Amino acid sequence: MTGRAYQRRVNALLPRSRTGLMCLKAFLVGGLICCLGQLISDLGRMYLHLDKEQAGALCSLSLIFLAGLLTALGVFDKIAAFAGAGTVVPITGFANSVVAPAMEFRSEGLITGTAAKLFQIAGPVLVYGIGSSVVYGLILYFIGTE
Repeated sequence: MTGRAYQRRVNALLPRSRTGLMCLKAFLVGGLICCLGQLISDLGRMYLHLDKEQAGALCSLSLIFLAGLLTALGVFDKIAAFAGAGTVVPITGFANSVVAPAMEFRSEGLITGTAAKLFQIAGPVLVYGIGSSVVYGLILYFIGTE
């Protein structure tokens, strides 16, 4: 068998790349999540007469609640399996990372299971984010920016 024939045989047996399809699914689902957030924000401004900041808070809280609820019901994992990275829109991905470990260990009890595992994944992110913002704030304070 020649090198060229061998390469053709290898290429014929390799699984096809699904990267394009995966990117399209991620784009569509991530876009739908963002559109839902925009819809919530617009409805809050239109019907509840909220200002821009209040509508943004309503949007964030609603998306966190929905992602947590869908995670608890086992639906978010199915959406994530379909969409891949499309569900990692920051706020819904964060809500999922908080709720998922808590749901996984709920059989161990309310305190030692759910409460103890609630921030297993998200905890280090929160600690690093809060800690680095405090250090940054102190640096700005002592530099004396005006």
